[in-house]
Amino acid sequence: MKYIKESYNELVNKVTWPTWSSLQGSAALVMITSLIFALIIFAMDFVFQQGLEGIYSILY
Repeated sequence: MKYIKESYNELVNKVTWPTWSSLQGSAALVMITSLIFALIIFAMDFVFQQGLEGIYSILY
C-alpha cells in the first residue's frame, strides 16, 4: 500500500507533464519522420527489386 501511495504522490506532485501543444508538436514530428523513413525504405526496396529483376532476366 505504501508503494501505491508513494507512486501516486510522485505522479501528482513531482512529474512534469508536457503541454497539449507540445504533445501535438511531438506527435506531428513522429508522424512526419515515420512517413519519411517509410518512403526511403519503399524507394530502396523498389530499386533493389528492379535491379534484381534485371539481373535475373539477363541470367535466365
